[in-house]
Amino acid sequence: MSAKLTRDHAFRMLGWRLRDAGIDNASLDARLLVQASCGCNEIDMIREPGKMLSDGEIEILAGFESRRLAGEPVSRILGTREFWGLEFRVTPATLDPRPDSETLIETALKLLSAVDKPSLLDLGTGTGCLLIALLHERQDAVGLGIDLDMETLEIAQENARNLSVSSRATFRHGRWAEGLVGPFDLIISNPPYIPASDIETLSREVRGFDPVLALDGGADGLDAYRAIALALPSLLSVRGHAVIELGAGQGDAVSALCVASGLKVSSIVSDLGGIPRALVASRPDT
Repeated sequence: MSAKLTRDHAFRMLGWRLRDAGIDNASLDARLLVQASCGCNEIDMIREPGKMLSDGEIEILAGFESRRLAGEPVSRILGTREFWGLEFRVTPATLDPRPDSETLIETALKLLSAVDKPSLLDLGTGTGCLLIALLHERQDAVGLGIDLDMETLEIAQENARNLSVSSRATFRHGRWAEGLVGPFDLIISNPPYIPASDIETLSREVRGFDPVLALDGGADGLDAYRAIALALPSLLSVRGHAVIELGAGQGDAVSALCVASGLKVSSIVSDLGGIPRALVASRPDT
């Protein structure tokens, strides 16, 4: 980094370096990193593009640049990720929330539209983004988040507090649905679904920085789905629904697991990229 930089010059120079390194969304990444290093927002960048960075800000930005060029995602560098318009804290223990998972929120809210004071269950809650987003939208709802990792649960609790839903959110240590008693009006989950042998083929941003526990779905990628499908019939309310995130090409296999457990698969909803993303299942009498 130069010894003298304006905000605009820093943004343009960093964007060029990231693009030259083959990084997608280089301009967005550069803008976010410059803003974070300067402690400013997008409006500040527009109003004062010629403001000089201090020596300390240049040093911070240089560190950010090195980390991004090494493959670390911007969300990991900054420690936060936006999901459903809300800001979530992320750490090395948590999966980085993906925009594709917002399809689950859209689907769940439609299913809950006629349900008064719904009870929610999030299996493998991670940052808590799915449960917290739903609680943020439905002020009459209460929810329970389950995760196997204790550090992850602490982050989910922190996110719930920061986003003002902690009075309606409970987080508990556990393996999927073991020991749980229903009924729940909506069960949502983004389980690990990557076949173990495929993890090394993922992008460096994912394989290097997302926790393996949140990625590894076993030999065929279906281990978590098996556990969840078996538990759903006893946990869903009579009119309840499950909304489960799918990996690419897993719709038929996960549907078969649900049907074998006595569930009805009513739909599979695609994300904005046209990829089947959210499977909706319910008890057969729903």
